[in-house]
Amino acid sequence: MPRILVIFGTTDGHTARIASAIGDAVNDGGGTAAVVQATRDGPDPRRYDAVLVAASVHRGRFQQPVVDWVRTHAPSLNAMPTAFVSVSLGILQHDPAVQAEVEAIVTRFLDSTGWRPTARLGAAGALLYTHYGWLTRLMMRRIAGKAGGDTDTTRDYVYTDWAVLRHFVDAFVRRVEVNVGVRAHALA
Repeated sequence: MPRILVIFGTTDGHTARIASAIGDAVNDGGGTAAVVQATRDGPDPRRYDAVLVAASVHRGRFQQPVVDWVRTHAPSLNAMPTAFVSVSLGILQHDPAVQAEVEAIVTRFLDSTGWRPTARLGAAGALLYTHYGWLTRLMMRRIAGKAGGDTDTTRDYVYTDWAVLRHFVDAFVRRVEVNVGVRAHALA
């Protein structure tokens, strides 16, 4: 039963919900998940068999506590099975320029931290209009309108494809189980 750290950064709370769903999928898939919000002094990844990081893009970058934690632990992360779930509304847009920018944001993050995850998934996030302050609500409505998205600010919109997320996590857990089994066999 592999021990998997699910560490996340969130701005408006939706990535915390995604991290919780990841933890549930790990537990349902035969692993044991520890779901923890990232801090600079977060948990040591070497205490786990694998790590899955989830973070969301805001203003062209990921949450600083995630960046700091990954940068600090990149050598350990690169020596074990890891996965990265990048949460962004840009994934919903079919404009090649937007897709290229989303990929550039992920590449800058990985290059600046030195981390090379074993697996990656881009996941759509949410427009949580009812949780935003008036200025953020206005800005997000404008951005969504330009992209052809939902602009009714009296409700929230969740775009995450939970089935795709679940499939990704299930595949990652299976990969980790094989890795842990091979390592246990080598030690026997």
